[in-house]
Amino acid sequence: MRKGAEFEERAVKYLEAKGYRILHRNFHCRLGEIDIVAQEGSVMVFVEVKGGRSRAFGDPVERVGRRKLERLLKCIEYYLSMHPAEEYRMDVLVVRGEDIEHIKGVELS
Repeated sequence: MRKGAEFEERAVKYLEAKGYRILHRNFHCRLGEIDIVAQEGSVMVFVEVKGGRSRAFGDPVERVGRRKLERLLKCIEYYLSMHPAEEYRMDVLVVRGEDIEHIKGVELS
């Protein structure tokens, strides 16, 4: 299993344990990819998963830069054009070894 898939699998288990319903994994469109689309109550949640066992290449959260968020937002807009939602948000799940950091409501600044 590739490392990214391993991190995504851990992220899915984490989200399910928190009561999220997983709608899609690795949603691809011509604009890019959304790692996980989940439902938390009435809110559709688009999740970017980043992981790493060490900080040799920087903290995983630092790899979610402005350009990545812009591409992700375009994918989200495309997804919502096919699957409308009243409420939605973009989260980042950072998997570091055994720890998972859940950053809710990430926005472009």
